[in-house]
Amino acid sequence: MARAAGVSVATVSRVANGANNVSPALRQRVMKAAGKLGVDLERRSKAKVVAFLLSNREVLHPFHSAVLIGAEAYCAAHDYGLLFLPLRYPLHITGQSLAMPQIDQHFEIIRGAILAGTNSQSLLDLLSHKGIPFVVLGNNVVGHWSSEAYSAVYFDDIDGAAEMTRYLQSLGHESIWFVGNTKLPWFARRSEGYRRAMEEAGLEPRLSEVDSDNPEDVGYLATKTLLSRQEHVTAIFAGDDAAARGAYKAIRDRGLLIPDDVSVAGFNDTLEVSAMHPPLTTVHVFTDQIGRHMAELLMNHINHPDAGPQVLNLPTRLVKRESCRALSKTIPAKRAEKI
Repeated sequence: MARAAGVSVATVSRVANGANNVSPALRQRVMKAAGKLGVDLERRSKAKVVAFLLSNREVLHPFHSAVLIGAEAYCAAHDYGLLFLPLRYPLHITGQSLAMPQIDQHFEIIRGAILAGTNSQSLLDLLSHKGIPFVVLGNNVVGHWSSEAYSAVYFDDIDGAAEMTRYLQSLGHESIWFVGNTKLPWFARRSEGYRRAMEEAGLEPRLSEVDSDNPEDVGYLATKTLLSRQEHVTAIFAGDDAAARGAYKAIRDRGLLIPDDVSVAGFNDTLEVSAMHPPLTTVHVFTDQIGRHMAELLMNHINHPDAGPQVLNLPTRLVKRESCRALSKTIPAKRAEKI
């Protein structure tokens, strides 16, 4: 639309959001271009609805469901409606090739979008082209992207992973393995934090990974592989809680005990860890605050379209539970043979 009107995307956004700092001539030009494209900008400027786009994830994903709850609470407190839209799209095609009927269907009422799930530059390009303000969960963008150009909320999983690794070291563990799939950005970031802490301690980083989008399969297969090779391992740091659940299964298949034989740690502290036995040591992510801050940044963007991108990085918290133990100076002979 911006190209059709011969104006910037920011100008289209100001007109769409009913801003007063647009000259009558520019407003008329944008409205004329919108009419030719079949877009009712007047209806959109009156609506107070933002979209929560959950990309390439199952609808009831525990992490993103918690982010949604936080975003909805902030929107409700500021008299905005939140429209949930699940999306599936190829991550490695250009924005011009994307077809987004879910977005197009609601384009006339959506004032902006919260991008959760797994995304890529292609969706960011498409929304920018359409003049839809958005904020993205920066941890979950796949591939190279222009991170400095967009408003984003991160949680500091790199530092959280380093803290978890140092905690395992404080328990006397040196043979700590990271299991995950570093082709996915969240696993890659946490692997980076783990590696940093291992190298700072003068220890060799050890990685067992599987190329899969299913984190429980990743944890199971990566752990099963390293145990079958009879690698020396006293602790496993799984890149997320679902991968830790897979690690639990692989360890038990081997006839080993948690944490007596192998300590296990995860990441995210989702509700699913309450069903794990023993309770999982993990890194807590403040998911509701992620959702609230994403909604806040989006509304700032809607109300001030000429302002530059805003970026926020939220801390995490180490949660110590019974899946990790301090090492004694000697390991019982029978258990040492199994490991």
